[in-house]
Amino acid sequence: MLAPFFRDALADRQDSWRRVVRDAVDVGVPVPAFSSCLAYYDGLRRARGPANLIQGLRDLFGAHTYRRTDREGVFHTRWDQDGAEVRVDG
Repeated sequence: MLAPFFRDALADRQDSWRRVVRDAVDVGVPVPAFSSCLAYYDGLRRARGPANLIQGLRDLFGAHTYRRTDREGVFHTRWDQDGAEVRVDG
């Protein structure tokens, strides 16, 4: 998928690929391979993945804390209280 030929072929056809997946979902036709491959393709093209979502969920279900990309420090959000974000590293 990183070789120029395949990269360009996928990029040129992604609108049609998305339309096929969308239309299949709209009419209730399962297309797990198409949709999973599209999700993988989208993830591969991103500079930053969804790890921040995973860290937020871990914090919600167990107060594991998380780091932010826009400022230094370790944080925890009081999800079930007032929703405030607190710095926990001092």
